[in-house]
Amino acid sequence: MLDRLKEILSKVLPDVDMSVVTEDTRLIDDLGFDSLALMMMSMEIEDAFDFKFTELVRFETVGDVCGYLESRI
Repeated sequence: MLDRLKEILSKVLPDVDMSVVTEDTRLIDDLGFDSLALMMMSMEIEDAFDFKFTELVRFETVGDVCGYLESRI
């Protein structure tokens, strides 16, 4: 799941070196995500996994996103 998420993250933040991204990487503090990047990531996830977010989910780390996706797919 991590590799697939890194592909999505690279679309949202193309200047970030995804080789250093781990499940402990923090979206805001480490990757510099802002509200627009979080929205874009959510849209890319919805497209890639063919589902819609039905509730507000707070992701702090890459691992949070992976865990959420694994529980939904």
